[in-house]
Amino acid sequence: MADAALRLQNLFEQLLGAPLPVRIRAWDGSQSGPPGAPTLVVRNRRALRRLLFKPGELGLARAWVAGDLEIDGDLFTALDLMAGLIWERGDDARTLFEALRDPEVRAAVRGLVKLAGPPLPPAPPPEEVRRVRGHLHTKRSDRRAISHHYDVGNDFYELVLGSSMVYSCAYWPAPPDEGGTLEDAQRDKLELVSRKLGLTPGQRLLDVGCGWGSMAVHAAREHGVHVVGVTLSHEQAAYARKRVADEGLTDRVEIRVQDYRDVAVGPYDAISSIGMAEHVGAERYLEYATDLHQLLKPGGRLLNHQIARRPQRDESAYAVDEFIDAYVFPDGELAPVGTTVTQLERAGFEVRDVESIREHYALTLRRWVANLESAWDGALRLVSPGRARVWRLYMAASALSFERNRIGVNQVLAVKTPGSGASGLPLRARTWN
Repeated sequence: MADAALRLQNLFEQLLGAPLPVRIRAWDGSQSGPPGAPTLVVRNRRALRRLLFKPGELGLARAWVAGDLEIDGDLFTALDLMAGLIWERGDDARTLFEALRDPEVRAAVRGLVKLAGPPLPPAPPPEEVRRVRGHLHTKRSDRRAISHHYDVGNDFYELVLGSSMVYSCAYWPAPPDEGGTLEDAQRDKLELVSRKLGLTPGQRLLDVGCGWGSMAVHAAREHGVHVVGVTLSHEQAAYARKRVADEGLTDRVEIRVQDYRDVAVGPYDAISSIGMAEHVGAERYLEYATDLHQLLKPGGRLLNHQIARRPQRDESAYAVDEFIDAYVFPDGELAPVGTTVTQLERAGFEVRDVESIREHYALTLRRWVANLESAWDGALRLVSPGRARVWRLYMAASALSFERNRIGVNQVLAVKTPGSGASGLPLRARTWN
C-alpha cells in the first residue's frame, strides 16, 4: 500500500505540534495534506536519511541541493507557510528533544528509520563548502570564501542579475508591477551612493568589494572621479576590467585583485563599500572600520551599504544560518545596525546618516529569482543543478526574510571629521533624495 506521504505528514505534525500547511508527495506516488497547497515532493528515501543523520536546516538544505526534495507550486508561498509554522513560532515550537518524549513520536521516528532504508549517511552534495581548520577571516580563508561564492561563472551571474551586474540591493523608484525595472533601480542605487558621497570630478574613490565594476564605472563616467576597485574574485576582476576598457575609462579606473587590508596608498576622498562588510566578520569589524578610516583624507566620506540582522536579547546565542554558511556565504556574519554604527564610531568616524532600504531588497531578490526561473534551462548549462538550486532557494528565502523584517539592509554615511569639526556636509544633508 502506497502510504509514505501520510506517514511523513503524521510524523512532521507530531514533531511540530501543529498541522502541516503544505501537501506532501512521496516517491511511492502517495500524496497527503491540504488540497491546493504547495507540495513538498520527497523524491526518494535518501531525503529521509539526510534528515535523520543531520536533523534540522542543514539536512533539509542537503536534500534540496541534491534534488531529493523539491517544491511543486509557488516557492515563495511554500517557504512563507513553512516560515510561519517553524522559524517564527518562537517558544511555542516543539524541539526534537521535547517531541521524542512522546511515545507516539518515538514510534513514528522508528518507523521513519525503517522507511528510510539502509542506515548509511549520504555524502553531502559537492556544492557544500569543505571546511578547512584554522582561524576565520584570515586573508587566505577570505579568499577561499569569496571564490566559492563569486567564481561560479560571470555568465551565470549575468543571467540572474541582468545587464546591470550589480549584486546588492537596488533602489526602486516604483515597484516592478508599476513600471520599475531592475536596471533603472540599480542605476538609481549607484547614483544614490554617488550623491551621498558627494562625488565631484577629480576626486579619488576607493570601491571596496567592487564586484563586476558597476559602481566604479558609474562613478567615473557620471561623476568624473578616479576609482580604485578591489575584489578577491579573479572572475569579477576580469569582467570589470573589460567593462572599464569597453567604456573607455582605463585612465580613470583601476581594478585590482586585492584584499582591502592590503590597500596602502591613500588618501582617498571617498570610499564605497556596497554589500562587502557582511564578509568581514565580527572579530575583524573594528579592524575593517579602522583601515578604511585611515585611508580617507580629513573630511572624506564612507558609504557602508550592509545587510543587518535583528538584535537578540542574548547576543552570545547568535549563530550563523547553517544553509547560508555551508552553501552561499561561507564565514559570512550579520550584525545589528546599531553594532555597525558603534564600530564605525569607535574607529573614529562620525556617523551622519542611516537609511534603511529593507523593502527595496525584497523587490530586488524577487526580480533575481524571476530571472533565474525564467532562464532555468540556460542556468543548468552554466552551473550544476545543485548550484542553481542553492541560488534559487537562498534568494527566495532571503526575499521573505526582508519582507518579514527578520533581516534588513542599511546605508550608513560616515565622515572622517577633522579636529576642527567641519564635516563638509550641508546643514540639510539629505539633498540626495
